[in-house]
Amino acid sequence: MIEVGSGGGQEGKRIWFIGRQHPGETMAEWWMEGLLDRLLDTDDPVTRSLLSKARFYIIPNMNPDGSRRGHLRTNAAGVNLNRVWNDPDEKNSPEVYWARRNMERLGVDFHMDVHGDEALPYNFLAGFEGIPSINEKQLRLYHRYQATLARLSPDFQTEHGYPKDAPGTSDLKKCTDWVAERFGCPAMTLEMPFKDNANDPEPTFGWSPERSKHLARHCLDALHELIDDL
Repeated sequence: MIEVGSGGGQEGKRIWFIGRQHPGETMAEWWMEGLLDRLLDTDDPVTRSLLSKARFYIIPNMNPDGSRRGHLRTNAAGVNLNRVWNDPDEKNSPEVYWARRNMERLGVDFHMDVHGDEALPYNFLAGFEGIPSINEKQLRLYHRYQATLARLSPDFQTEHGYPKDAPGTSDLKKCTDWVAERFGCPAMTLEMPFKDNANDPEPTFGWSPERSKHLARHCLDALHELIDDL
């Protein structure tokens, strides 16, 4: 886990980004590289503003063992990490177990879990509409973040994505649902395409590492517009 930012003292926001729970989704780690490139650029005025107001907790690769072994969905023990957040096992899913321990210790005001989707050729967000204790503020902030990112990034859209969960039907084994339920904050899953963005195809390189990095920069721009209201 990488920590960045002064945190703004006791009133500072606690911002979490994690990625590549599924090791085959390599675009997530390129996205993380773009995130860190920007957060470590102290000449960037958006970066300076964010770091003065928040402490960032970043896990660029949640599944290093699965990545090393070339797995698509699981860690070294054969566990799909994004299906154990409600009750992770320290032996078989230590990645989630210790990430959760740190979230409990430090708190969470905003959370994004970065993935790639094999089927849908778009960039989109999935939320937490089905959690039991959903509150109006966290849902409003999530919708505002989604709309802001769509306005700032031509590579992001809101028309295509996963169906929304009906009230009370969330799966708390999934990271986004568990975090939103536990901390009452806006939490979301970012999905990126494997091949290309159908809204703006690039015939030579498709959805490339560089485009993943640029999307991360726009995600920080969108966060900057609502961080004061978290």
